[in-house]
Order: sequence, then C-alpha cells, then structure tokens
Amino acid sequence: MYLHGILVVLCSAINKLLKWPVSLGLVFQLLTISVLIFFFLAIATPSSMAAREEEDEHGFVRRIDHNKLMGLKKKEKLSHFRFFWHDIVNGSNPTAVQVVPLASNTSATFFGLIRLIDNPLTLGPKMRSSKMVGRAQGFYALASQQDLGLLMVMNFASSEAKYNGSTSTVLGWNSVYAPVREMPVIRGSGLFGFARGSVKTKTHKLYIQNGDATVEYNVYVMHYWVFLLLFVTTIMDYFGKMVIISFLVKSCL
Repeated sequence: MYLHGILVVLCSAINKLLKWPVSLGLVFQLLTISVLIFFFLAIATPSSMAAREEEDEHGFVRRIDHNKLMGLKKKEKLSHFRFFWHDIVNGSNPTAVQVVPLASNTSATFFGLIRLIDNPLTLGPKMRSSKMVGRAQGFYALASQQDLGLLMVMNFASSEAKYNGSTSTVLGWNSVYAPVREMPVIRGSGLFGFARGSVKTKTHKLYIQNGDATVEYNVYVMHYWVFLLLFVTTIMDYFGKMVIISFLVKSCL
C-alpha cells in the first residue's frame, strides 16, 4: 500500500511539473516503473547470492530446509512395482557379461567373479512375449566363499509412461538359494528423487546348466514428486511476479 501511494504521488507530481500531454505522461510512467523494477532486481539478486555465499563460508556443513530447497511440500508416497528380471549369460546376445574372472578355479561358489549387466525388465516371466518396462543396469559380484551370494549394485531405469527416464538405485546382498531375498533401495532420480525403500526378490527360474535366471522383483519405494513440485513452484513464482508488476503498472495509470 505504501509503495502504491508513493508511485502515484511521484508520477502525478512529475506530470504536473513538466506539463506533458496525457499520452507522453503514460509512456513516462511505464518507463519509470520499468526502471524501478530493473534496479530492484539488480540490487536484490546479488545481495541474496552474497548472503548464500556468506552462509556457505561459515563452516563445512550447515542445516537447510529441504522442503523449501526442493519444493517438497507434499507428503511422501509409497509405490509398488512388480516385474521380472532376466539375467542372460549365454547365447549370441548376453545381457550379463563377465568382466572379472574367478579368483580360483576350485571355488564352488564362483567367488571373485564379477559381471556387468544390462538386463531387461518385463511385466511377465516370459521375456519374448512380455512387455518390457525398463532395464536393470549395473553389476553383481560373487562375494561369498561359503554359499552362492551376490553383492548387487544396479539402477532400475524405467521406460514406462510417466516413469520414463526415472531411476531407482539398489545396493545390497542377494543370497541366491534363499526363497525370498531383500535388498534396500538407497536413492533415485527423476520421479524417484530422494527415494528410499525395499526390494523383495524370489527366483522364478534358474537354469543350472548355463547360469541364466529369471527373478521376480517386488519394489516398494517411498518418494516425492520432486520434478512436478519444482515445476508447479516455478510457475507459481513466475505468475506471482507478473501480478506484482501488473499491479505496479496499473497504480500509475
């Protein structure tokens, strides 16, 4: 209200003093408002950046409000994804390729072997006839001398609908012969930003003769709609500034 009054008085006084025509007076008023807004933004932006830099220099780490930083104004949501993971180590087009050989040819648990994977993820257990919804990309290492156990590090890269381009990251221990195994979801990207959760797996089919496997995955992920919220926040901020500028212009007309 104070700013509104000051602008009205300032514009009226200048028009009366210079005795300009109405049309020229309106142009002058618009130019005055534009210059004031420009200088306000020019002064405010560097000062806010300097304030942030000054905060960063206070120490190695500082506490921040992640809700304000990332626009996380809604509660987390829990999503359940079910698919089948196909590990193909043989044939003309394997999806799991050995990059580190066995530590010893006498190891019954293949200890030391490491494979890079780009495994297809499908809705059903039959890879050829089921719809593919993404890929599991990463590696697994045979990391036990006592039983067949895998250290698994992989990203689930989704290709399905709105989740296309989003990933969730799994890092954990997988005991192959256990009926049900559980591994943690440690992070994500895209729609799975700040994700955390749990993966439960069970073997659907294991081909002992060649090492191929089909595994059922049930992934439970707690996550925010980070990109959507950032988009909405940006749009609201933009239109808020436009409303303020429109109000200032109208105050001098």
